[in-house]
Amino acid sequence: MARQPRPRVQPRAEQHAKPLIAMPKRPFRDGAIFHGVLAGLLVLVAWITGGGIWRAVVVGALYFVVATAWTWWRFRQRLRREQEGTPSAKTSNGEEGR
Repeated sequence: MARQPRPRVQPRAEQHAKPLIAMPKRPFRDGAIFHGVLAGLLVLVAWITGGGIWRAVVVGALYFVVATAWTWWRFRQRLRREQEGTPSAKTSNGEEGR
């Protein structure tokens, strides 16, 4: 059996430039839903354990606002970085246009 060629290894700078997690199709909506569910779970746990419901609602609402704003801000930064890193002079077949 013939030896298989080794895959070509990318330089470290290129490895770190690629995002580890792919961008979701609708990142802003998904972030809001995710943090809404977590805030709801916080209120649910407070209700089940007999804690202060109104305090949990306030904390959950504050968590939702702060976490969603942070997530949206980070997604906007990432989208801006990806747009800056993409060459604008590319044609549809991937070659540079003149």
